[in-house]
Amino acid sequence: MDRTTAILMLALISLVFGGLAAAIFIYVIIPWRRRRAKEKADRLTPSPARVVESPADETPVTIQPAAKVSQHSLFIIFAEPGQATEQTLTQWLQKINADYDPLKKVFLVAGQQPANPITIANAFLPGELPDLYRNESADEEIKGISLIVKPPLHKRRNQQMIAFVALAKEAATLFNADVLDTQHQNATEDTYTQIIG
Repeated sequence: MDRTTAILMLALISLVFGGLAAAIFIYVIIPWRRRRAKEKADRLTPSPARVVESPADETPVTIQPAAKVSQHSLFIIFAEPGQATEQTLTQWLQKINADYDPLKKVFLVAGQQPANPITIANAFLPGELPDLYRNESADEEIKGISLIVKPPLHKRRNQQMIAFVALAKEAATLFNADVLDTQHQNATEDTYTQIIG
């Protein structure tokens, strides 16, 4: 085999393998990338509301898909704000083992998952609470507190959500307070069930 034939053979083999690589790219890689892009787009696009026929009455009920939330918040609005309520708040914070965070000016409760603590802040802007353990006083009267927690990554790990709801109910009873959800509507058992998951 002379040198020219060898070069032609190599060129032909390169051409065949190049064509094979191009075919694999066109018929395997491109469709795979399109499927992956479509799956990603489907995950980011909320599913449309579905209509369910209600058996009790013949009116259709629209069910919206549950929106992902970055945090749950409940607002405990005191019935009688004042010095006595602040003293009760301080005692309650001690009872539930809340730690004061001087940088954020909030209290943190370890609850059932210390890595995801429940935050207790002022319900009114700027959301800061004084260090009540050191008898610091607020610039303005504390009229309520907000309880904030991040939802778990997996629904079955909802122990902190149960602790969060229990704290909200306990505070509502202790302070004879209204509990409001993030839309500033009165929280109901349905609100709590939704939070717990």
